[in-house]
Amino acid sequence: MKIKIMTRVILTASLSSFFTSNAIAADTATANMEEARGLVKQFAGQLKPELKKAMKAGGPVAAVEFCHAKAPVIAKNLADKSGWNVSRVSLKARGAMATPDVWETAVLNKFNEKKAAGEPVKTMEFSEVTHEAGQKTFRYMKAIGTAEVCLTCHGTNVAEPIKQAIAKYYPQDNAMGFKKGDIRGAFSFSKVVK
Repeated sequence: MKIKIMTRVILTASLSSFFTSNAIAADTATANMEEARGLVKQFAGQLKPELKKAMKAGGPVAAVEFCHAKAPVIAKNLADKSGWNVSRVSLKARGAMATPDVWETAVLNKFNEKKAAGEPVKTMEFSEVTHEAGQKTFRYMKAIGTAEVCLTCHGTNVAEPIKQAIAKYYPQDNAMGFKKGDIRGAFSFSKVVK
């Protein structure tokens, strides 16, 4: 009889611990997701106005120069401030820094499948905890759609002076040929979690 009672007590304590651990993990995942969404807003909120300013001041060629010189600085500053790894990636990368890893490639392919099934690009996001190099890492991606203005540098009919600027700064460029509404890439953020 005492063994049954003791077994129930241990089982109850174990289940309670299990559910508490799962609740804590869910709360942590939610907090990480919200933080990542906030970082997307910060990154895009800094990038877009500066890109527009460069475009207005010097046209698309100046915008290409801005993307090469200033966009990585914005990402690095945000990463330093937040403690997250911050980047933008694409299956058709403009530069080496935008080349996705295996996990990012799988998520981008999944985003393309969802778009083909009719899901709006602006709502696409994905997160999960991965195990990399013996560490748990929270990873998050948010799809970036191709707007009309993006086609100037990323479309199918890019003007020659813009192509020359792209070739100068991004000799291995693959980021042209997009149409309005395509998934151009994604914001990709990650951080080690405990």
